[in-house]
Amino acid sequence: MNTKLHAVTDSQGRPINFFVTAGQVSDYVGARVLVDKLPNVKWLLGGRGYDADWFREALQDKGIRACIPGRKARKKPVKYDKRRYRRRNRIEIMFGRLKDWRRVATRYDRCPKVFLSAIALAATVIFWL
Repeated sequence: MNTKLHAVTDSQGRPINFFVTAGQVSDYVGARVLVDKLPNVKWLLGGRGYDADWFREALQDKGIRACIPGRKARKKPVKYDKRRYRRRNRIEIMFGRLKDWRRVATRYDRCPKVFLSAIALAATVIFWL
């Protein structure tokens, strides 16, 4: 079984919210769930997988500016702040810190609920360290 973890972090790279989907599911599914749970922020940094017009509009309705590069297949290029986008490495560092927990990295748990609870436990420790 393959899974994909979608995460929201704060500006310091500390985990705030998670959502697990099947590995073959598009990133749009995770974005649709997490958009309602976003905190009050000015900017959202995201990967190319989250590039969708409906997602950008949902963020704009909440008063959040999107810093998401456009997909390569997009016909009309999207402008984004490349300097700000470089700070996305904090999110990748958070995923790396989660994978320091062997149970999360090797995905011992078959049940998604148990896997998500292991992630929540690791995220709680990461948040406070």
